[in-house]
Amino acid sequence: MRRTAVVPIAVSSFLALCVCTTVMLSQSRGRIWAKYEPEMQDPVDDPPDAGRKGEFALGRLRYRSPRDGWGPYARWGIDANKGDRTFIGILSRLTRIDAEPIETIIDIDSDEVFDHPFLLAISAGDWKLSPSQAERLRKYFDRGGFLMVDDFHNEYEWAQFMAGIHQIYPDAHIEELAPDSTPFHVIYDLAERVRVVGANVVNSGGIERGGTFPHWRALLDSKGRMIVAICFNMDVGDGWEFADDPSYPERLGSAAIRLGVNYVAYAMTH
Repeated sequence: MRRTAVVPIAVSSFLALCVCTTVMLSQSRGRIWAKYEPEMQDPVDDPPDAGRKGEFALGRLRYRSPRDGWGPYARWGIDANKGDRTFIGILSRLTRIDAEPIETIIDIDSDEVFDHPFLLAISAGDWKLSPSQAERLRKYFDRGGFLMVDDFHNEYEWAQFMAGIHQIYPDAHIEELAPDSTPFHVIYDLAERVRVVGANVVNSGGIERGGTFPHWRALLDSKGRMIVAICFNMDVGDGWEFADDPSYPERLGSAAIRLGVNYVAYAMTH
């Protein structure tokens, strides 16, 4: 995993420009991930440079859920792929990280997971892992992989998420990240952490599916390195997806972007 110099820049002053140039540019050609679009919540056109390789790629984990088929998209596909691409574009502009312009969808049953040191799983409280999937993820983490999970709420969804974690590591212990934890200060100084809430509840108290209190948690390896960054009772993905929506609070979009940038930089340098 290559280490990269990164430079912090104020988020809010560049937000509108970054989102417009990242999300709205498209070409009239086939979309790279068209076969998965029926499973996505918010598919968008590919940017002109889709397919360009870089030193960082955001891997979107395509997991399985008993709730797949209950709605118009799969659980893994929440916020996809607009949220991913908005974040990737802003990451490229706020840092010197050479990020590939679109996400890479990684099926949980594929050994391609080992080619992508940063994975993102949305609504991980709905996942259900098979023994082979859990074994593959354990090997992934043992080889230095990193997973960010987001947008799951309440104790039931936490229990479902932890059932998967305990399939991967039976003795896994989850920690609350302290205010002075390195991931909060690797680029942006997140001394004050902001709860990022979903667009569907931003004007109604910010509580989604009974998830009352926000938590910034982590699974650490034996050397103390964070290998799973856990955003519980919040919706960082919506902060990315709706960063260009005037009805969504700018301070929440900026907070979501800063947290994501810090986690990417941490994963690439630790």
